[in-house]
Amino acid sequence: MLRAALLVLLALSAAPSRAQNNYEIQVYGADTVAPQSTMVELHSNFTLDGSRPLPGSPLATDGVYPTEHVEHETIEITTGINDWSELGFYIFTAEKSGQGVQWVGDHIRPRVRAPDQWHWPVGASLSMEFGYQRRIFSTDTWTLELRPIIDKQIGRWYLATNLAVDRSFHGLSVPQGVTFAPAGKVGYDFSKAVSAGLEYYGDYGELVDPDNLHNQQQQLFVVTDLNVSPAWEINFGVGVGPTAGTDHLIFKGILGRHFDWSHHRPGMSDSIQ
Repeated sequence: MLRAALLVLLALSAAPSRAQNNYEIQVYGADTVAPQSTMVELHSNFTLDGSRPLPGSPLATDGVYPTEHVEHETIEITTGINDWSELGFYIFTAEKSGQGVQWVGDHIRPRVRAPDQWHWPVGASLSMEFGYQRRIFSTDTWTLELRPIIDKQIGRWYLATNLAVDRSFHGLSVPQGVTFAPAGKVGYDFSKAVSAGLEYYGDYGELVDPDNLHNQQQQLFVVTDLNVSPAWEINFGVGVGPTAGTDHLIFKGILGRHFDWSHHRPGMSDSIQ
């Protein structure tokens, strides 16, 4: 009983933590889905070593379900609007042994990119994601994310950075204001069909007053992309989180399928003249 009491006091005295986004672990590229086509993706992420419940409770700190041994399945449906914009929609779910599959929330995500006729030396786009997640799964229920995206293919090398800023409108992170959550990717094409590289994901807390390293979320994934067909997207990897505020071991996979409603190549927003 004394040990349990000390653990509860420690949790209550800690700084408010943000729920980790283990539902869609992806570094965005700058391209958008082509008009008259739709991309359907299934994001499957399993946390082998994550947050645990408090003693005598099914919940972790801040009243959310723990992430350890939880499977997160997210359906992402993205439709191209024109050759420089798209609209995406997410359905988040969580599954754990003995609890079944539970609905977590939904997000909507419009995105625009720099058109090809601008002839920029890099790919550039801006994503805006807004939505709701249930309080039992996240410390913040209504959130908004702005994600500037820059990428570049240099020979066999691929570089991408996502400098996301987030704002909570209802939940524990509201007093923090705007928070900063960068992500990036370095990939190398070993062949036309196989690419591999590193993906980085972070959450530094407040934009103007970041958390100390101990409380930040830091993750590094070793990933592989299989380019088996222009119609398919296959990505899988394993990630580690070295900081206390991060889940420590996660396996992730993305399986995507383009559905082309015209006759241009799927996934290429510049293929329509």
